[in-house]
Amino acid sequence: MNGFSPTRVFAVMVKEFKQLTRDRVTYAMMLGLPVVQLLLFGYAINSEPRHLPTALLVQEDSVFARSITSALHNSAYFDLVAQARSPAELDEMVRRGDVQFAITVPGDFTRRVARGDKAQILVEVDAADPSATGAAVAALAALPNQALVNDLKGALSPRAMGKAPFEVVVHRRYNPEAITAYNIVPGLLGVILSMTLVMMTALSVTREAERGTMESLLATPVEPLEVMVGKLAPYVVVGVVQTVIILLLARFLFDVPMLGGWLGLTLGISLFIVGSLALGFLMSTLARSQLQAMQMSVFYILPSILLSGFMFPFRGMPAWAQAIGEAVPVTHFLRVVRGALLKGQGIEDMWRELLALVAFVCVVTALAMARYRRTLD
Repeated sequence: MNGFSPTRVFAVMVKEFKQLTRDRVTYAMMLGLPVVQLLLFGYAINSEPRHLPTALLVQEDSVFARSITSALHNSAYFDLVAQARSPAELDEMVRRGDVQFAITVPGDFTRRVARGDKAQILVEVDAADPSATGAAVAALAALPNQALVNDLKGALSPRAMGKAPFEVVVHRRYNPEAITAYNIVPGLLGVILSMTLVMMTALSVTREAERGTMESLLATPVEPLEVMVGKLAPYVVVGVVQTVIILLLARFLFDVPMLGGWLGLTLGISLFIVGSLALGFLMSTLARSQLQAMQMSVFYILPSILLSGFMFPFRGMPAWAQAIGEAVPVTHFLRVVRGALLKGQGIEDMWRELLALVAFVCVVTALAMARYRRTLD
């Protein structure tokens, strides 16, 4: 030994850089993950959503009603996407989650404004996620003083003086007290299942390949489907236990309302657990080491947290980010969980989300089976 040698240190550095370039997955994660995070947080995340889908029920054909419609249309917070024909239809739109706001202009609105007789319009808000609607609800405060400013003239000009000509009555549904836990805690179910099941499965199978025990398994007459089912079955039990624990804690620690929809919720949970395990199995067939399996899991979990509507309002994201979010299984699973627990939705209300989860399971399982057969060859 001749002491510390910068030359030998440089040689080790060159060797390490070469090793990094050979490990393409790690290299891509190191360079790609910061870029993805920057783009998501810089462009996709918006804590003040605008252009929220809104349905109208106008029960009188009048100048005042048209002025209110025009004022809402010109607002940056509301997109008028539907005209309801009855209160029941309007209620159904809100319950299914088709719209964020439901606005009713009553049949006696013009008469009450003209008489100064406490005219009101009703605004029903899907407030399951308080952060998604807070800014839009605050913007409604300006509506009474602005919507009819060009209509209250002549004999009606006294109504433009003093107090506002009408009142906006806001009814926050599903979470009237704006308790954040009601939205976050059910959403945690999807995130926790993703983090544990996908990662655990990917690491489990990859660990066997690294230790050489997978070769012994491949030498047996076990079919690919049998291997897949046998490897994943214990983790199904783990997923069910996690689900029960989270739901119990949500109810007894955080007082999360559980309004029903148990059949659809059970089906959604079952599909999501199976799909997450199949995805972890697929990652294990692609990864060469446990480190790569971990990196692939992180690359899946990151958009699952940021683009699913778990941490940030889904409708606050730009269209391209929402398109990516729709391809993330967690997005549809969160809608099933929140819809069942907070709104009491049944299968007839959440069938689109369940269908998306069925497609997720079928596609990922087929890819995992095809990839596993290639590893056998």
